[in-house]
Amino acid sequence: MTDTIKGKVAAITGAASGIGLACARELIAHGAKVVLIDRAKERLDTLCAELGPNALPIVVDLLNPAEVSGLLPRILDAAGGLDIFHANAGAYVGGEVVEGDPDAWDRMLNLNINAAFRSV
Repeated sequence: MTDTIKGKVAAITGAASGIGLACARELIAHGAKVVLIDRAKERLDTLCAELGPNALPIVVDLLNPAEVSGLLPRILDAAGGLDIFHANAGAYVGGEVVEGDPDAWDRMLNLNINAAFRSV
């Protein structure tokens, strides 16, 4: 992977934790510049300082369509290009569906489907 990733620019949504963060770490380790996209500003700032100069934070609320529509220009401005886009952000609602909170389900579906569609 090192030869094919080195020098590439990647952007990852949901990059402040979990799979998104693990992917960001791996890509940076192999020489990519990575734009970490999340709504958690303080967490992104801390992570990017830890990960070094090839980690660039962009704070976006993926549930806000206006913010998502401006994402690509922000990525290009921050990183100078884009080779890889990983629409990783997502949520999960546990428990019995019958006992579920419809607002929590709406949020999950909006993030997992609509936000992924809009960001791509």
